[in-house]
Amino acid sequence: MSKKKAFALRVNEDMLKAIEKWAADEFRSTNGQIEWMLMKNLKEAKRMPKPKNKE
Repeated sequence: MSKKKAFALRVNEDMLKAIEKWAADEFRSTNGQIEWMLMKNLKEAKRMPKPKNKE
């Protein structure tokens, strides 16, 4: 599994509340929901990074 990096994300309060509600509805953490949303959109846009070869 790839390493995860922490960074600050600024979103407006209403957006955060909507994401928190959606996450709770899907039994995910807020962070997990944001990761899922980003991954879904990367796949749909065909912009997923290519896996690195491990030697």
